[in-house]
Amino acid sequence: MNYAFDRNGRKISRLGYGCMRFTRKGGMIDHRKAEKEILHALELGVNYYDTAYVYPGSEKCLGRILHDGRCRDAVSIATKLPQYLVRTESAMEAIFRKQLARLRTDRIDYYLMHMFTDLSEWERLQTLRIEEWIRRHKAGGEIGSIGFSFHGDTGTFLRILDAYDWDLCQIQYNYLDENSQAGRAGLQAAAARGVPVVIMEPLRGGRLVHLPVKARRELEKSGKGCSPAELGLRWLWDQPEVTCVLSGMNSLEMIDENARIASQTVTGGCTAEDLALVERIRGIIREREKVPCTGCRYCMPCPHGVDIPGIFHYYNLMHMEGKGRARIEFARNIGLRRDAGFASRCAGCGRCEAHCPQHIRIPEMLKQADADLRPLLLKIGIAAARRFMGR
Repeated sequence: MNYAFDRNGRKISRLGYGCMRFTRKGGMIDHRKAEKEILHALELGVNYYDTAYVYPGSEKCLGRILHDGRCRDAVSIATKLPQYLVRTESAMEAIFRKQLARLRTDRIDYYLMHMFTDLSEWERLQTLRIEEWIRRHKAGGEIGSIGFSFHGDTGTFLRILDAYDWDLCQIQYNYLDENSQAGRAGLQAAAARGVPVVIMEPLRGGRLVHLPVKARRELEKSGKGCSPAELGLRWLWDQPEVTCVLSGMNSLEMIDENARIASQTVTGGCTAEDLALVERIRGIIREREKVPCTGCRYCMPCPHGVDIPGIFHYYNLMHMEGKGRARIEFARNIGLRRDAGFASRCAGCGRCEAHCPQHIRIPEMLKQADADLRPLLLKIGIAAARRFMGR
């Protein structure tokens, strides 16, 4: 297994174990199966285990496995504060205590603010004296490192990155999301600040495993002899800014395969031919896109606050991956931001069109995208969620 190091010199395996997708039976986690898989991954050198307060049963299951296996000190636990549920400092403390109990531990190695989408979420936590709270728990040894996981746009990510002296961050990143969410620009900005970056959704929830037939043929024709999953993981580990790649592994075969790739892959190991292959496959996947937007952001900033590339990204996802997932991601990553950049803000001024290298009819396409991304029921749901979150 290859390893990287955090800001304190602690080793982090380049492959991390995402504990959100443990196998379930009758709605409950199959503990025996999860135990075999966790311990097997540990034997292969995986030492970073990621969970969260809101993953049903995950913290409790992980804690029991590590306790019963007497291997707590051999691993690093990363879990997350559900900042969207916290309204008082006492609630923050109560959640943290519950997590320690679930995980059967006296410390959290990496404690992340869960699912930031807007700087205002951190600012609200600051009014609850979270910085003092962090200092106290770090000094007492109950928290090792502090970080955040992120869903939003690049600009917001950069503002959050600069708002505190973070020890690490976690972003969604893969060769389809290279220029969306935090994106490559966010990845490089974090690395430039010395902040380790943990990658989630490295294979787009399986989208980059189950490739279209045409893309699979392209991969086979290349003679690389690797699977679609290996191609996606190698693309990530090729980049020196990537510290750890999380995988929601739920079979021994998947663990063996991912551990093998992590052990054999070196930074900068992809050839120009490899990268060209990724580019061709990405192009095939995107043949179903509705808008030829590359995420270059030449259209930004919009004077009326419309998140043009973000909206087109999720509009394209509807046609590549299905309406349900794209709408959920749109609602979470754009709709719940304090300054939600809905297409309904578009005034049709045309400034964006004048700068678009793809010559997209942006105001016209924004109307179509908004109609598809925000049907009436979703509009109502987003509005209700925004009221609950004080936005």
